[in-house]
Amino acid sequence: MKTMKIAVVGGGTAGWLSALILQDAAKRQDIPLALSVIESSDIPTIGVGEGTTSVFRGLLEKLGFDELEFIRETGATIKYGIRHRDWRKIGVTYDGPIDDPHLMCPKFESVESSWLNQYCIATGRSVTEPHLFTYLMKLSRAPFSGAARSSLKPLSPYHHAYHFDQALVGRYLRRKSEGIEHVDAKVADARLDGNSGDITALVFESGEERQIDFVVDSTGFRRVLIGRIMEAKWLSYCDRLPVNRALTFWLPHETGGEIRPLTIAWAQSSGWIWQIPTQARLGCGYVYSDHFKSPEEAQLEIETAFGRKIEPRGDIPINSGRLENAWIGNCLAAGLSQSFFEPLEATSIHGTIVQMLLFANHHLVSIAKGHEGNRDAYNQAVGQQVDDFCDFINMHYVSERRDSAFWRHVEQDCLGEATKRRLRQWSRRLPTRTDFLEMPWQYPHIGTELYYPVLDGLGLLDKRVATAELAQNPKLRAFARKAADKLKREFWRASSRALGHRKFLESLQA
Repeated sequence: MKTMKIAVVGGGTAGWLSALILQDAAKRQDIPLALSVIESSDIPTIGVGEGTTSVFRGLLEKLGFDELEFIRETGATIKYGIRHRDWRKIGVTYDGPIDDPHLMCPKFESVESSWLNQYCIATGRSVTEPHLFTYLMKLSRAPFSGAARSSLKPLSPYHHAYHFDQALVGRYLRRKSEGIEHVDAKVADARLDGNSGDITALVFESGEERQIDFVVDSTGFRRVLIGRIMEAKWLSYCDRLPVNRALTFWLPHETGGEIRPLTIAWAQSSGWIWQIPTQARLGCGYVYSDHFKSPEEAQLEIETAFGRKIEPRGDIPINSGRLENAWIGNCLAAGLSQSFFEPLEATSIHGTIVQMLLFANHHLVSIAKGHEGNRDAYNQAVGQQVDDFCDFINMHYVSERRDSAFWRHVEQDCLGEATKRRLRQWSRRLPTRTDFLEMPWQYPHIGTELYYPVLDGLGLLDKRVATAELAQNPKLRAFARKAADKLKREFWRASSRALGHRKFLESLQA
């Protein structure tokens, strides 16, 4: 097997993650690989905070990185979930913890339903009550007990997530990328094979050319290769996702106050505001629709909400959607080159990791041996993944709010057919795991554990339906009651023993 030349064009979080995943897979599969990341130091990053899902922590472990070093060197913070303010209606807040308590419970006979959720809805409790992360969010605690770094003990087997500054994480991943060539250059064009249409060489702005066998386009919105050279088609989600701009800004932490281990998504009159805490500050943005609010009006609404002036760092257009095919010829898109959403459920980095694991673990060896690889299967899986992201975000907009033209527009024009169909189904029965498609090889994807807190928080699940379902199995109801009560007691005790989040972060700097 000859050495395969792969270039990742574009660095940042998505580019370096892609390169590290490819390198790790090649080592495990004995694929000789010459891997480079080509990024230009002239292209700035936005750096207003980003959240991950728990799959990021799993990848850190897989790559052999030290979690505490990562947090210390990137200024990252812990994320247990998202706090949604004013989405159902003004004055109502609900949390979306990302742990799944069913994983900690003994099995009940052959029942595969989300019976803890079922029990909570039937008894009028929040479905988040039996979640450990619910209490860690409320108390602003770290996922460890112990007084210092040397004595830290994990509270549970659950994977938490992180908040961080993308620029700092990109630089950290670059430092950890031993064996990957780094090229500071800007790709301006590409040479194509006259027969296959594959990219044979990358052309830099300087005129220099680099021969390649395969390329990953991580150039973000510019889509230099997959869009301009390979002419990939863009599929828009703008009919279902109603926001199209993001006004970004920073806010300082309260002096001496706790750093909350959660993302805040705060619904406004024409969209919503995110608040993502890094160790240095709050990265924020107002994701809004310019059909209902000008940039100047958006800034005024932000300043009214926070009672202070802000300094906007940018006003970014959002064209929600994905590529029809993320892999064309010998070019594969990653990160924002492949799809783009409002950042409501941290889909961007999650999607990048899962897509690159899918490609590297199940298609790379075939390409290295001179075969084409199963592009159709990959494109179908990735397309379904991103379509499911769109449907999940769309579900968040099923609101009782009618207090502005934006929310009336959402209710009348923006709820997708998949959302309407599922709501009809779930008015007759509660969601089950079979309602959600799985990714190939069971890679992490959206399912009941993420949908239930949103559906319950928005008041979309019927207590009578849950009661009727549980009535069919009285033993399960008794089992669920015992399990829910036990988890609540144990998780409250565990979280009260945990180290404070800020104290934990400060201990890593000592």
